[in-house]
This record gives sequence, structure tokens and C-alpha cells, in this order.
Amino acid sequence: MTLFEELKWRGLIKDMTSPEIEKLLNEGKVTFYIGTDPTGDSLHIGHLSSFLICNRLAKYGHHPIILVGGATGLIGDPRPSKEREMITVEKVNENVEKLTRQLKKTFGDFEFVNNYEWSKDVDFISFLRDYGKYFNVNYMINKDIVRRRLDEGITYTEFSYQIMQAMDFYHLYKEKNCVMQVAGQDQWGNITSGVDLIRKKLGKEAYAFTMPLVTKKDGTKFGKSEGKAIWLDPEQTSPYEFYQFFINSEDEMVIEYLKRFTFLERDEIEALEKSHKDKPELREAHKALAFEVTKFVHGEEEAIKAKEMSEDIFSGGNANMPVVESTLNVGVGILEVLVDTGFAPSKSEARRLVEQGGISLDGERVTDLKTIVDKEEVTIQKGKKVFKRVVMKK
Repeated sequence: MTLFEELKWRGLIKDMTSPEIEKLLNEGKVTFYIGTDPTGDSLHIGHLSSFLICNRLAKYGHHPIILVGGATGLIGDPRPSKEREMITVEKVNENVEKLTRQLKKTFGDFEFVNNYEWSKDVDFISFLRDYGKYFNVNYMINKDIVRRRLDEGITYTEFSYQIMQAMDFYHLYKEKNCVMQVAGQDQWGNITSGVDLIRKKLGKEAYAFTMPLVTKKDGTKFGKSEGKAIWLDPEQTSPYEFYQFFINSEDEMVIEYLKRFTFLERDEIEALEKSHKDKPELREAHKALAFEVTKFVHGEEEAIKAKEMSEDIFSGGNANMPVVESTLNVGVGILEVLVDTGFAPSKSEARRLVEQGGISLDGERVTDLKTIVDKEEVTIQKGKKVFKRVVMKK
């Protein structure tokens, strides 16, 4: 199976600017880039599904460049609903540093660039003369996101975003021989603008393809649990919570997620697909998905811990977890339970633990001081290493 065939089989190609891309991926050693804006201080699993393309293509000898958009992050990519709030320069710079470290740790020490470096010295007149004149307003308005915002209105700042992203592709093409851009399907309008700019300014051909967005079976966005994003930062989503999110994937989608999120070979995934069809109660596909993704993001040791804890809780055996009987009845507050079961010496210390994000119930981080323990048995986690199975009075 060629690289292109593998990407198609995994569901990783949505739109292409040219059929020539198949040949480039299969035969060439292409420099390509994929980027993200530093709108937060951690990546989430939506980013994970996209940036894995770096590892997949690098395996075949292609050269990835990862762009963290210190300049575009100051502007904000247009959203379908309303304009993003402006982030301070200080916060953007802080996020750039955090995301770059996280990207290197998670995906590997590829080449990293920050578009602020080549954007900061472009003055307004140069922006209009050297770039703006190559963009037809009618063409820009017809880009999907812009068109969807026309009734409500869109600011010039947001409207200019696609020019800035096109400038990035142009700069990387000229300075680093980067001939291809890869992005999620929602970026199609922006990346084709870059292809057009390179053709108009340099008279040369550049290429781009998009990947389908990962969704649930009903077509809605994948990547949240109880309304909370699933982050790659273990301080924001613990490895156990991360593991639990994937092991609870919808039955109808688990094979697709195995293709998109793991590096398991085709025969391995097809064997899991057969098991999933013939013996769904074994949940082998779900277990493989959760373990492989957790291992990639958090390391094998954390993946094994999350797997063992999950199995203990699921089986009810609790083989590796101490059990403590509470003197309190079901329906009391989390702070009282923490004191009663020895997680905290006092209510004030229990409050501090919750406020600092150090307590989880059955893998879900507690963020509300008024949380009620409403089950007879619950697993409480303190920090990263302390687990107890708490049995409440009826």
C-alpha cells in the first residue's frame, strides 16, 4: 500500500488542489507545513488528529514544518458564529512557548517556525501593495467562512486573516522550498488562497490538501466530555480521564478513530474490526484505541496505569486500589467526603485541593466545591498517584 493509499484508507484526505499530490506523496521527498494559532495554552484532541500527519509523512521521508502562529494568533481566524475576542500580546507569546514545547514533546522535534518573525516588519503600505493587490474581494467573500458571516457582519481584521495565512505559505515556499500545506477541511479557503498567491507572485505551483474533521456519529464535533475539551496537557486532562474518553468512544465510530488516531497497521485494525463485529462485548477495539492514543500522548507508563485503573474499576475487583468505608451517607458534599476518608485533614485543605484541580471522581476532575457524591461506590483520585475506592453508607 502506497502512502497515498494509506492516507485514503485512514480517511485522511478530503480535498486536494491537484491530482499531482498523489505522485508527490508517493514518490517525492516533500517539505510541507501544518499550523495552529496559539489561542490557548494547550492542544486538544482535535489538534492531535491533525498533527499526526507530520509523523505519518515523516515516516516516508517527507519533511514537516510546524507553524505556531504568533502573528495570526493576534488577529484570529474567523469563526462561523462571531468574532473571536482579541488576546493580549503577552498571552499570545506565552501560549506560543507552551504550545511549541507541547508539540515537540508529543509529536517530535520537527522544524518549528513562528509567523510573527516574518510578519512583524511588514508595514501597512507594503501589505496592501505586495499582497493585498493579489486578492480579489469577490473571491474572498465567496470563501465559506466569510460567506456564512456576511449577514451578521465581519470585521476587516477577520477578513484579512486569509491574506496573512497566504503570506505564510508564500514565505515558507520561497525561503524553505515548502511546496505543500496540510490542514483541516475548515481551512480550505485559507490554504487555497496561499496556493493562488504563490502562483500569482512567483509563477510556480504549490499544493495543498485537507483532512476531514473528526466527528461523532451524528456529525457533531468530536473531542469533548460533559462539555469539557479533552486536552493533551496532563494537568488539564489527566491520563486516566484521557484514556476514559477514548475507551468510551461510540461503537459505530471506534474503527474510524483507530484509523485516524493510531499507528496500528491495516491488518491489526481489520482484526480489531472483526472482533468488534463478532464479539462486541469484549470491547477489544475500544481498549486498543484508548491504550494506543494514551501511550502516544502520555507515554507507555501512564497508559498502563490508566488501563489498569480502568480495568479495576470496570471489573469491580479493585485489585490494586485500597477500599475505604465512609461513615457518611450517599448525598453529602465532596469536601465532607474528602475529610471523612482521609484525603484531607480538614475542610479547608479539602477546599484547597478541589480549587487547585487535585481531586477527581471516577476519572472526572471536580471543579465545583458543591459537588455531591451521589453513588454508593466511587473512585476518588488525589493528584496523580493516590486512588481510593470509597464505599458510602446507604
